Amino acid sequence: MGNKFLSLALTAGLMLPAVTPAVAATPAIQSVQFKGMPAPTTVEEMAKPYSTASVEVTYAGGAKKTFPLSYKELYKTSDGLISLKGKKIAAGTPLDVKGNPITDKSVTDLPVTYVSDCPDANSLLQPIDKNLYLVTHLEYTSVDSTGHDAWRRIPASMVLSKLDQDKKTGELKVAKADKIDVSSIDGIWVPCNGSLSPWNSHLSSEEYEPDARQFELEENLPADEKANRIHKGEFDRNNTREFARLYFGVESKANPYLYGFPSEVTVSADGKAKVVKHYSLGRRSNELMVVMPDNRTAFFGDDGDYTMLFMYVADKEKDLTSGALYAARFTQTGTENGGSGNLTWIKLGHATDSEVRTLIDKGVKFSDIFETASEPQEGFTAVKQYSSERSEYKRVEYLKVKPGMEKAAAFLEPRRFGAILGATSEWNKMEGLAINKKDKVLYVAISDQSKGMEKDSKGEDPTDHIQLPKRKSGVTYAMKLTGSQQDLAGNAIPSAYVGASIAGLIIGEDLKEADAYGNTANVDKIASPDNLSYSEELRTLFIGEDSSLHVNNYVWAYNIDTGALSRILSVPAGAEATGLSFANDRNGFAYIMSNFQHPGDEVAKKKITAVDPQALMNALAASPYGILKSGGVGYIQGLPSLTSMVNTSK
Repeated sequence: MGNKFLSLALTAGLMLPAVTPAVAATPAIQSVQFKGMPAPTTVEEMAKPYSTASVEVTYAGGAKKTFPLSYKELYKTSDGLISLKGKKIAAGTPLDVKGNPITDKSVTDLPVTYVSDCPDANSLLQPIDKNLYLVTHLEYTSVDSTGHDAWRRIPASMVLSKLDQDKKTGELKVAKADKIDVSSIDGIWVPCNGSLSPWNSHLSSEEYEPDARQFELEENLPADEKANRIHKGEFDRNNTREFARLYFGVESKANPYLYGFPSEVTVSADGKAKVVKHYSLGRRSNELMVVMPDNRTAFFGDDGDYTMLFMYVADKEKDLTSGALYAARFTQTGTENGGSGNLTWIKLGHATDSEVRTLIDKGVKFSDIFETASEPQEGFTAVKQYSSERSEYKRVEYLKVKPGMEKAAAFLEPRRFGAILGATSEWNKMEGLAINKKDKVLYVAISDQSKGMEKDSKGEDPTDHIQLPKRKSGVTYAMKLTGSQQDLAGNAIPSAYVGASIAGLIIGEDLKEADAYGNTANVDKIASPDNLSYSEELRTLFIGEDSSLHVNNYVWAYNIDTGALSRILSVPAGAEATGLSFANDRNGFAYIMSNFQHPGDEVAKKKITAVDPQALMNALAASPYGILKSGGVGYIQGLPSLTSMVNTSK
């Protein structure tokens, strides 16, 4: 890439805190550079979300001015924002299929409503009749009233917030909030990250899909063994039945093939939300999906270990109800700076939403799709992939697709089917994605480069396409997109945004021993990149961390032209930085949406000597969020408006 310069006109003042007066029109902007903040060093800093970063604006003529950034909370998940049947309930409250709050009965005679502490994806929609709406995921609930793990047991939810916007400063406040009705899609399973489509709809997700093979194995157990497992708490390893009991009221509606798909949320002019699940996009551990500028091609983050890189090409623009699904084979070309390789795409099949949903409604089971063997046999393919992680059978499966079941395999079990066809199922913790439209580059976050991405020195894996050095702090990759590509069978792929190659862009640095603050990765480099969002206007990639290697997780700004890396937000110790999305020109203002979830998680296990660890735990417990009690939904404010701009290069 050549040198790039931005010429930006500041047309609508600055988005500053509410106490700052409006700013009159100013000269054209030549460049914008983030100035980072140091890592927190005190108990007070470590226990709260905050920013002391800034933005330096250089105007035409060379004059410079610095604008401070700060963190603005919109709401806590424990705040009583939702009106339901004449009462106010917490924003993080999950609802059942009838719209009633789901009750935590883990403490005898003391039932309480579950409240999620884990806000994730944010989509700040483009103004609808000048009104601003925010769609936010409540990914899961960390613990129940007894303190036991509740992850992936409790039905999840989404919130639609109507926001008031200060016309002078751009400050946002929640005017009204409602739960989005997900009964039409049978509830929602672990909605992690998400994205805003080019046509202004929110694209949701369902990660860590339940394993249909394990579910069926349990269904076929003899009654006495099933009863014994239930007594020992060893039954329902995927929590599919528990989910159904809490959401539908009956376990008989449990079906693993209902979950693991992206959904689309549209908001009408009257502020009503409608949600549709897109089954033709394929079932996987959907971290999120991102649609390319052609309004047809999409890529997916497939979270977990031994996962796969997928691409979808819709039949029509702005219509995700039918299309072709592809899986990538990785051919490694290097190991430096996170590694590199070329991509070859294997077409898994073509389907419509209704075709796949019909298969589910007919009750198709894993055993209807695949034959299995317990050891290598002719005609069977050895497969190792994520969804069998919580199963009791061997991680390496020997599978054969039954005649006529290729479509079911392609869209209900695309990872298993893709591996049979030769696609690479060795990616680990594939998280966020973000598109750089001008350069035709897709950024991909690998939160933890280990396990399947390492060289298989023990010969335990069926394939070993990826052979990279272990880097627990992860890698952010850049994938080059191009057109005129063919799939493995030699057929043209009808897209100008096909992934051709991928190479490391930003790497973390693991530490051999923890530092005084308990960090096991370099605190001045990114550890475990997760959420990604890209600003075309700023030529900046924003990166949010989901790291146990940093005691405090951060949001970073990375200038792709200069390589400058700036820390711009710190979230409470133990919390994950989530819901990251850059939103420009929302009625003339720009925002970096950013949430945090599960504050205080695992902090007690850290070896911290720089501050009093008990004082830190006390501060976290006394904060408005508590420890695993509540999460925060908010944004970084202080950005200049970027509504009028001219890009030049030389």
